[in-house]
Amino acid sequence: MKWKNEDCCIVIEPPKEFNYTECLQFLKRSNQEVLHHMKDDVLYKLLKINEQLILCKITEQANNIKVIFPMNQPSSHEHATIVQYVTEWFDFTKDLQGYYQMAEKDPILQPLTKKYAGLRLIGIPDLFEALVWAIIGQQINLTFAYTLKKRFVEHFGEHVHFEGQSYWLFPTPEKIAAIQTDDLQRLQFTLRKSEYIIDIAKSIANGQLTKDLLRQKKDYEAMKKSLMDIRGIGAWTADYVLMKCLQQPTAFPIADVGLHNALKIQLALERKPTIEEMKNYAKHWQGWQAYATFYLWRSLYETI
Repeated sequence: MKWKNEDCCIVIEPPKEFNYTECLQFLKRSNQEVLHHMKDDVLYKLLKINEQLILCKITEQANNIKVIFPMNQPSSHEHATIVQYVTEWFDFTKDLQGYYQMAEKDPILQPLTKKYAGLRLIGIPDLFEALVWAIIGQQINLTFAYTLKKRFVEHFGEHVHFEGQSYWLFPTPEKIAAIQTDDLQRLQFTLRKSEYIIDIAKSIANGQLTKDLLRQKKDYEAMKKSLMDIRGIGAWTADYVLMKCLQQPTAFPIADVGLHNALKIQLALERKPTIEEMKNYAKHWQGWQAYATFYLWRSLYETI
């Protein structure tokens, strides 16, 4: 990824297949989102690097991504960490030519790929955040999931206040490893979800569970099995995390309700497709199931 320091900011050259505005459309899908903030086409994101809270102001300028620091200026080493985060967040390292070539021949994906050209799979670079968000979303609607996430972040996370707006960090696993299930149940988490989240926080805090350890597995199936060995993580949760955090293009949360609804709408079906029908629709998506899923998810936010 090409980038440079320029007048106290970072300028990142994104890949050819990137549409900043289209990616923002996905990021603004909920007005309850607490981990980033948007004003017009400016994206604000708080990061913590070397114990320093750094507010990033992200814009597009001359087809490049510009990251400005309105509060404090990070060091050159911290610049590299910020570039790495943005690169993972927007999946900049993925060459999408193969996806677009496949989608061009697929009757479901072809119109979506044309409509949302340049949309990249917006990730969740932090493993703990990805796991907790997936567990929060189990068996509840998206609106209530965002409500729970907001409570969780504002109760246990750090924040800064700048120009009348609060910017939040996701709670650390160390912080959550030290709490009790009652602390989460008071926020309307179920007992089971509270147990899962605290257990995962402990595993990450003590180094038993990391992105690097997962990536050392020999293939996608081995990574998925490793995640599913963790209490509270089923097939859907594992695929979601592999898709959004580990950037695995073959990850396919086939049982996802949003994916089923998107296909029902796109194909004008009278009912949601069955798993067997899903497998049939997806038979041409090999190697790009995650991107196919993400573009179908994007189609659900047409009213944005």
